[in-house]
Amino acid sequence: MPPGPPRPSPAELTARLDRLPATRHLWGLAFRLSLGAFFEMFDLFLTAYVSPLLIRAGIFQPNGHGWLGLSDQATFAAATFGGLFVGTMLFSSVADRFGRRPIFTSSLLWYTAATLMMATQSTAAGLEGWRFVAGIGLGVELVTIDAYLAELMPAAVRVRAFAFNAFVQFLAIPTVALLCWLFAARAPSGLAGWRWVLVLSGAGAIAVWVLRSGLPESPRWLIRRGRAAEAQTVIAGLEARAAAETGGPLPPPVAAGVGETAAAGSFADIWRPPYRRRTVMLAVFNFFQTIGFYGFGNWLPLLLAAQGATILKSLEYSFVIAIAYPLAPLLCLPFADRFEAKWQVVAAALGVGLFGLLFAQQRSAAGLILCGVLVTASNCLMSYAYHAYQTELFPTRMRARAVGFCYSWSRLSTVFTSFMIAFFLGHFGAGGVYVFIAVSMAVVVLAIGGFGPRTRGLALEAISQ
Repeated sequence: MPPGPPRPSPAELTARLDRLPATRHLWGLAFRLSLGAFFEMFDLFLTAYVSPLLIRAGIFQPNGHGWLGLSDQATFAAATFGGLFVGTMLFSSVADRFGRRPIFTSSLLWYTAATLMMATQSTAAGLEGWRFVAGIGLGVELVTIDAYLAELMPAAVRVRAFAFNAFVQFLAIPTVALLCWLFAARAPSGLAGWRWVLVLSGAGAIAVWVLRSGLPESPRWLIRRGRAAEAQTVIAGLEARAAAETGGPLPPPVAAGVGETAAAGSFADIWRPPYRRRTVMLAVFNFFQTIGFYGFGNWLPLLLAAQGATILKSLEYSFVIAIAYPLAPLLCLPFADRFEAKWQVVAAALGVGLFGLLFAQQRSAAGLILCGVLVTASNCLMSYAYHAYQTELFPTRMRARAVGFCYSWSRLSTVFTSFMIAFFLGHFGAGGVYVFIAVSMAVVVLAIGGFGPRTRGLALEAISQ
């Protein structure tokens, strides 16, 4: 019996994957993954918008009743990011072991169940406990989505795919802001408005879990696990769909470079050259970048209130500002892959620091909204650029583990940031908060601008070498 055709090498398979055109089918896969991220972002920004409702309901007290004598909102935020820290630090590696697709699904269900349990609570302690549990699922989910998306999308559109992902997931922020605004003084069917917000979040996440069908496993993960035949099947299916959409043969793959072999990754690997330098850089970056992103976003209604707005007006202004979250990455789509991701991160950090200091000087509605939109747009640019960037810097065998470790520093930072923001707001007003944010953005600029390698247009396997 004559021998069959030679089995493609890992390098050949990844070269075929990277030559795929950006078809409607590929963007459809990115959209499904992004829908999962939509509910993660919904839950993350719930802290900012549901806290005023919980204060109105008498469950949260505005000052001095939370952990360490700080506000209940600070404790609520700390519980969220404490769970995220545990999820990203301790459990993100499960996606390297068991695959991107099953962990994407199971962590979404975990988060959904914990969120629905939150809706049944009537005490601050009960809400904060289930918030911590939900955060664990969120931590695993976000890292898995980043690794999944980076490995599915061709090199030429990888950063653009993260901008698209940011557009979809950031639609959650004006959605949660609008829902909290609409339910602020309503209790449909006798159920408090804040409970409706949580129930709707959990119900929507269940719908996304149903839509998971049709998502293939990451071909790069399959190759790394020694399952080249399955990877070949997935890639052949993507090629067939691309050829059908384009109406002609696909361009030939670029000459195969270095492919990943079936080797297991370990925690020790992230401390070996060249990954050690990248790990330290990203850990420092993540610790400080989240101060700008969540320090502003999670506290926006109360920051606005500190600058003279009523609670209802602060929720109204916050909703208008939140519209910038999905619009900013959408506007960035045309050039997301034209510039190095590292320099996009640097430019965004400078914008957060500068516009934040200008925001602190505003008292009029127009000034608050304009500067708030500019801070938000800068944060969105930084978010999609660094999510793409940090997934590019590590090989498939340890991508989720390494990104989870580096990302966990942002979660640990935000636990303390929640209390630091409360401290600065209580003792120095909104201006003190923005100075704290600006100093943190300066550290981000130095870390990424000074030590980050270039990645634009390179295959993941080339970057990892």
